[in-house]
Amino acid sequence: MGSHRRLAPSGFDRGASVAGIAVCVMSAAIAALAALPAAAAPQGDTRAEVDRLYAQAEKATEAYNKADERADSLRDDVTTAQDEIARQQERINTMRDALGSLAGAQYRSGGLVPSLALLLSDNPDDYLDKAAALDRITAHQAGELKDLQLAMRDLAQKREEATGRFAELERSRKAVAQNKRTVERKLAKAQELLNSLPYAERAAYDRASRSARGDMPDLGGAVPSSARAAAAVAAARSALGRPYVWGATGPSGFDCSGLMQWSYARAGVGLPRTSQEQRYAGRQVPLSQARPGDLVTYRSDASHVGMYVGNGQVIHAPYPGAPVRYDPVGMMPISSVTRV
Repeated sequence: MGSHRRLAPSGFDRGASVAGIAVCVMSAAIAALAALPAAAAPQGDTRAEVDRLYAQAEKATEAYNKADERADSLRDDVTTAQDEIARQQERINTMRDALGSLAGAQYRSGGLVPSLALLLSDNPDDYLDKAAALDRITAHQAGELKDLQLAMRDLAQKREEATGRFAELERSRKAVAQNKRTVERKLAKAQELLNSLPYAERAAYDRASRSARGDMPDLGGAVPSSARAAAAVAAARSALGRPYVWGATGPSGFDCSGLMQWSYARAGVGLPRTSQEQRYAGRQVPLSQARPGDLVTYRSDASHVGMYVGNGQVIHAPYPGAPVRYDPVGMMPISSVTRV
């Protein structure tokens, strides 16, 4: 079970095994989305079909969020790699220039056979001093050459790692695009079905938010579990009425997990991006012990999340067309309650 995590940029020194695991997880998410059954034609229950499409779109949205977050991390890694490669190349160029100058000086001063140079020298003692110095320079040159070889090997390794990161980034970009198309298809189909309903039924489905100041639900006297939970609740309440925007983390619009991440960020706590990860961002408690600020995830796959605010109510970003609002905590099957 994880504790609260502060968001931190990814470094280039992440192990290849971790990157490989992330790619496998992403691939599994994409495969699961591809396996989702196509929406059946409505058979007298259009509203149930719309609910089903919204649930599928929300699952795809969370997969999109995960892939998009991974792409951002990889972009940071690639930028770091490029900077390191540039610095290493500059160091190698400097070492090469120094070795070239040293070799040239050695050639100019040591072109004669040592015994002949000694015979021709006007001052043998001075020549012997210079020869000793030249020996020291030659030894230093050998060390510099070894350092250059090591630097070049290190550069080759960095370039190979960067190539792998570029390839992974490209796969992540494709995953983002694929999940985006899935979301758009599901939402377009849901909107088409909603438009086919008579006005009265459509209005009933798109029930107005109950967050208007004059129609606020009684939240009872429940006390948040901590000061940070209280601050997160206050932030979430300040977002009431703002639109659902899939893939958004505020402040002008939110998807379900984006609202939770934004609200806790206002309290100084960094939550993971997706509802599935937020489920494990703290200690799980029974619903009977829920307190304001606790995260409530829904469905068996934890593809939706809201924030408990007391008296059987949550604040959440429901679906496109419905603003951030209060709803009963039991509005859909509950997966878990997490205290951050």
